[in-house]
Amino acid sequence: MRIRRLLALALATAALAGASALGAATAQAAASPTITSADCTAQGGTVRNIPYGATVCVLPDGTQVRVD
Repeated sequence: MRIRRLLALALATAALAGASALGAATAQAAASPTITSADCTAQGGTVRNIPYGATVCVLPDGTQVRVD
């Protein structure tokens, strides 16, 4: 009986962790921030064109934000 409880607890924990990770990834994708090139350079960043990708602003702290 104890093995069943432990197995159920492990499955419930794994399912909850998977659901929260999926929710966090969806929220991050929905709220992707953008910046203009002028704002990027004003904040000390550099504008880079990624081949076959988007144009991004690389800020001094290393973060990358998509340029609108």
